[in-house]
Amino acid sequence: MRSLIVALAFLTRLPMPRLATDAGDFARAVRLYPAAGIAIGLLVAGAGWLGARVDPWLGALAATVLWVWATGALHLDGLGDLADGLGAAHGDRTRLLAVMRDPHIGSFGVTTIVLQLAAKLVLLHLILPAGWLALTAIPAAARLGPLVWARFLPPLRDSGLGASIAGAITLPILAIWGALLAAACVLLPPLAATPLLIALLGWWMHHRIGGVTGDVHGAGIELIETGLLLAVALQAAR
Repeated sequence: MRSLIVALAFLTRLPMPRLATDAGDFARAVRLYPAAGIAIGLLVAGAGWLGARVDPWLGALAATVLWVWATGALHLDGLGDLADGLGAAHGDRTRLLAVMRDPHIGSFGVTTIVLQLAAKLVLLHLILPAGWLALTAIPAAARLGPLVWARFLPPLRDSGLGASIAGAITLPILAIWGALLAAACVLLPPLAATPLLIALLGWWMHHRIGGVTGDVHGAGIELIETGLLLAVALQAAR
């Protein structure tokens, strides 16, 4: 329960009891990131379903706003930082990390965040109101990514979130979440794209960036969420 509270407190803006935490608590909490994703998904799906009863576009807007609020734009921040770093680094990994540490946002980051929000808004419009069940599961499935990347990719910094969770994920934990994902795919076949998206992003992170940081994890979650929304929309269009 302590790990779940830490995961929810870190990944969401839901009110949680205040606990004294250390790096070990955050490392253990990463194992429950998908569970925190379920809480996010319930909020987003609920807002989308209610809004879509008036109009699909209103449902899409409500879901998008709740998605940003529920996560505190944490992963969008990581996506923007990564975009700025890639845009300014020109292949220099040291400069990439330096730009990602900069608290200011540049044009690459702004453009990427706007495109990401626009993509989610349009895709949500395509799948609502019928896709509320898939919308509940997508944030949870996307948060399997950091578990896999923490297990198999090296952290790029000696401190920070990426370093603190390195080694916290074991193969049995991945097997448990993998089995739950497989079960969910029976009801929601588009979720079967999750392992492919995780693998492709992991390969890209390894070859283009060299490893992971907290920002890279956040960016990966955002991209998987959008990819799964697209998978659901393509199925709905058949």
